[in-house]
Amino acid sequence: MSKTVDFYYDFISPASYLAWTQLIPLCEREGATINYKPMLLGGVFKATDNTSPITNPAKWRWLQDDFSRFAKHYAVPYQLNPHFIFNTIQAMRGAIWAKSTNQIEVYNRAMFTAAWTEGKDLSDQNTFCEILTLADIDPDDLLHATSQPEIKKALIDATQEAVEQGVFGAPTFIVDGELFFGQDRLLWVEQALQA
Repeated sequence: MSKTVDFYYDFISPASYLAWTQLIPLCEREGATINYKPMLLGGVFKATDNTSPITNPAKWRWLQDDFSRFAKHYAVPYQLNPHFIFNTIQAMRGAIWAKSTNQIEVYNRAMFTAAWTEGKDLSDQNTFCEILTLADIDPDDLLHATSQPEIKKALIDATQEAVEQGVFGAPTFIVDGELFFGQDRLLWVEQALQA
């Protein structure tokens, strides 16, 4: 019986992008399924009394170099988004909708690529709609859906559920009830899938 990786993420997180580039091929190799768990990282930080690494200048300088090292190691394109920190509420509501309409893989690819390889501002409405159009996702459908109370509540609930599962940052992975935090912990995710 194949295993499942719960993948908690927010497009604001460059570490989530790096994890996403590796998690798909990892799960393909191991015959595992990814259960995408979009959440609002700011809400997780608030609920867990955690803070973004950007609030610590020395840590943030180190992390920027570390992200670049990992991108080179993974052989994936990466640039620090010039609009960082951008607002991802709309994009994460969109992820909730995309998951419910079986478009989450295409949607994630569009958002992660736009944010962390093309340096686009996901919080800019025109830019956001252009990204959707290029991904063959109807912006009108998504914007209408994400303006509804049900989708707004679903993101709030997803964020609360993440906190209840012990999530305190992104990316977080859960395999068989065991939690792993950080894109640099994918080795342990792989071992959990093999166990």
